[in-house]
Amino acid sequence: MIEEGSLNNGIRVIHTQNTFSKVGHIGVFINVGSRDESEEEMGIAHFLEHVIFKGTYKRKAFHILSRLDSVGGELNAFTTKEDTCVYASFPEEYLSRSIELLADVVFNSNFPKQELEKEKEVVIDEINSYRDSPSDLIFDEFDQLLFTDHTLGNDILGSIKSVKSITKSNVVNFVKKHYQPENIVISSVGNYNLNKLLKILNKAFSLVGNKLEIPKRIAPVFKPVPDKEVIKDVYQTHTIIGGKGYGADSEYKTGLLLLNNLLGGPAMNSRLNLNIREKYGVTYMLESNCSIYSDCGSFSVYFGTDTKNTERTEKLIKKELQKLCDNKLGTLQLSQAKKQVKGQLAISMENSLGVMLSQGKSKLVYEKVDSIDEVLKEFEKITAEKLLEVANEIMDPRHLFKLTYKQE
Repeated sequence: MIEEGSLNNGIRVIHTQNTFSKVGHIGVFINVGSRDESEEEMGIAHFLEHVIFKGTYKRKAFHILSRLDSVGGELNAFTTKEDTCVYASFPEEYLSRSIELLADVVFNSNFPKQELEKEKEVVIDEINSYRDSPSDLIFDEFDQLLFTDHTLGNDILGSIKSVKSITKSNVVNFVKKHYQPENIVISSVGNYNLNKLLKILNKAFSLVGNKLEIPKRIAPVFKPVPDKEVIKDVYQTHTIIGGKGYGADSEYKTGLLLLNNLLGGPAMNSRLNLNIREKYGVTYMLESNCSIYSDCGSFSVYFGTDTKNTERTEKLIKKELQKLCDNKLGTLQLSQAKKQVKGQLAISMENSLGVMLSQGKSKLVYEKVDSIDEVLKEFEKITAEKLLEVANEIMDPRHLFKLTYKQE
């Protein structure tokens, strides 16, 4: 059962008691990501994810890393375009230890100058590693084109230049500005009750809080994007065909999620996989994706293939997209698509870490967490007519642009 509460300083807490596992998971979600950075701060949200582990006012880096590892637990973090999460997984008897450590690294880091400089080299190496992977890099460039002149188009890692220019005062000011109680959700899954959790959290997070104004987000304005070809030293041709999607505030987002799953989701029986990869063998890497942000979104189909098969693969993809725009799903097709999503959701709920991350994100974005039954009801409401409407607004090939990485 999902339980909700809040700390004395206003931090929201969401908890699911898991009685069949001896492992707990807890995460601190901060509503700040790369879209919230100024031009001078590019890459700082992700850089913070690295440097909070490099020392606090009471611990050196070694002691931070050993505090949970020594008892078989794990401490980790990630950054997205809209949020930052620092989380721990641990044997349930180390709940207090884990919470105290999370509070220490997130809100008590002292950012030693020497460690900052050292970690810049690590992040720059990460950026260079990413640049060596065209199948990853093309998604960043796709976002740059789609979200032109908007921070959602910025690379989460930043650039080598921007990372080199980050100072300790930049980091400290960014934390002060964004790491505030009203901007934070703590999510937990484990075999302990909410009252026990709140008691420990209130003690560990008691000093968190300030009254700086949190900057408001501005939604992007979408403009037509021309096709683009980039000559790169690649063996395969890499291509993304895509455009805008829906945000978390749209009533149509669930329909797009269902359509995307049907078209090119993770299942081996997706339309793209069956009708292109399996039938013709022209590509190995083929998938569709939709990203849902708080106020907007994106949709795309990505494929990598031998240059001689690029044009044919593109035509086959556009044919599948056009089918979704022209042909309403039959009763059986719609029922099967819903059953597949239901099954995937049910399986995902078996992963307690996934549940913790999902409910934290949901609370952060929607200010609520729906039970799996409530989520399934939303999918049940979807009609074939609504899916046809979504397909024609988002997936019509005439509304999409193409980005290609190819050999000279």
